[in-house]
Amino acid sequence: MVPNLNSKDYYQILGCPRDADESTLKKAYRKLAVKWHPDKNPDSQEATTNFQKVSEAYAVLSDPKKRQMYDQYGEEGVKAHEAGADMPGGGMGGGFGGFPGGHGGGMGGMSPEEAQQFFAHAFGGGDPFGGMFGGMGGGPGIRFSSSMGGGDPYGGGGFGGGDPFSAFLGGGGMGGSMRGAGMGGHPGMRGHPGMRTRSMPTMAKQYDVIPQGTIVSLKGLVNKSNLNGDRGVVKQYISQSKRYMVELEDSDETLSVKPENLLQHVHVRIHDIQSQPELNGETGTIITWCPDKGRYSIYVASLKKFVSLKPGNVVLDSGTVAKVTGVESKPELNGRWGTIKNWVSESNKYDVQLSANQIIRLKVENMIL
Repeated sequence: MVPNLNSKDYYQILGCPRDADESTLKKAYRKLAVKWHPDKNPDSQEATTNFQKVSEAYAVLSDPKKRQMYDQYGEEGVKAHEAGADMPGGGMGGGFGGFPGGHGGGMGGMSPEEAQQFFAHAFGGGDPFGGMFGGMGGGPGIRFSSSMGGGDPYGGGGFGGGDPFSAFLGGGGMGGSMRGAGMGGHPGMRGHPGMRTRSMPTMAKQYDVIPQGTIVSLKGLVNKSNLNGDRGVVKQYISQSKRYMVELEDSDETLSVKPENLLQHVHVRIHDIQSQPELNGETGTIITWCPDKGRYSIYVASLKKFVSLKPGNVVLDSGTVAKVTGVESKPELNGRWGTIKNWVSESNKYDVQLSANQIIRLKVENMIL
């Protein structure tokens, strides 16, 4: 069932059937709220409006009493419930979804501020944009973990304590990640005693390729603009076409995407903020890049806030694959991709590996996702 943000029906807005269980509703809200979050879509009134709609829909349907009122009496039933009317299953409402401070009911009743507050409250201090380190393909990124047991890599459980996509950064149940289980086979697997095992061919390390298993968002698509903002996982890089095969979240669809149409949701450390020194040392998740402003929008889970920072104040983790830009002394390097090997704090520069035989040192602001 496809979400219909032009509808006034809460179930249709979330793209869920009327008999959807709580986990299905949570998963639908998580996906749509992250896609349309205003901080991921700066200066977009459409995103702000859609974020309000999906937040209001989930706030009502996630509250058992309000959902009962809505199912029986529609929008007017929710309004009556919040007004404290004596109706079946009634009782005093507590704002949207049980979140204190909500006002009104029905479409258009949730303000942008209330939608933001509900979003922060729903995720319980976790990072709704983040995920797990390690996993398939090496490098930091946000990837699958063996603790998932082969389940949904994006996660579908509750919000309060787990990443709605996989697991919150620092959340419970991470277990052992699949480090080393890269694209070249399955290290550590042993043959049956007495059986000969054939060595698996290994692929040469590609330092200019985003690792398999990295969670990304789609951006700048023209022919399929409706998919912009949707998340997916990198499955493969096709060197002949210089495109990535991306498996979309909650879908069987796989898309062939150019590197410039991908945004990696990697974890970063904040560095050298003079105006807000309390931010220094905090970790966050990149949710978007604003080229007009030359800044990243970063969600800091521990503070439950978004910050807009220049690349010079953001330290990408070792193993991140980023693009060289703005190098004036060697302009032939611009546009190339490389793997960050380490950060040199004294000079605020990265050692970047472009190939098996080439490592260069660049300013932090010269490496952009």
